[in-house]
Amino acid sequence: MADITGKKVAFVLTDGYEDSELTSPWEAVQGAGGQPTLLAPKDGQVEGKKGHTQAVDGPVSGADASVYDALVLPGGVVNADHLRMDEDAVALVRGFVESGKPIGVICHGAWILIEAGGVEGRTITSYPSLRTDLRNAGAQWVDQEVVTDKGLVSSRTPDDLPAFNAKVLEEIAEGVHPR
Repeated sequence: MADITGKKVAFVLTDGYEDSELTSPWEAVQGAGGQPTLLAPKDGQVEGKKGHTQAVDGPVSGADASVYDALVLPGGVVNADHLRMDEDAVALVRGFVESGKPIGVICHGAWILIEAGGVEGRTITSYPSLRTDLRNAGAQWVDQEVVTDKGLVSSRTPDDLPAFNAKVLEEIAEGVHPR
């Protein structure tokens, strides 16, 4: 496992996320010495579609990508659909895209990357129903367990989490990837 001791990793999500797509990468980041932070459009706590709740550490409004070393975007249809409509969340994600810092995205989380201009010219995977959306946004979509493209790590479903987590940690340890 990669050592990411002291690295700050932002997790951006809202209610309706896929529970394991938050909890599994979160535990992997902590286990590798990283410092995960949950950022959301609302205060208090967020609730996953299967009932997991977690405290929000800070708002996406006013959050700055320069404070963090990496970003993780869990999926879940409701979560991803709401985030892509939130201007502050999109602006924060755009900051990560422009910085070249590692980004991990799984399942429907790729919707917010489309809004943030982060997929054009990139090879990416996602839940299969996003294939056309990603291609229309200029990405090359592939059906693979995990795909890495210059620091952008993507996977399809919770079944892919072991490979996703390992690759996200590896990319965080490597640091910034110029596009």
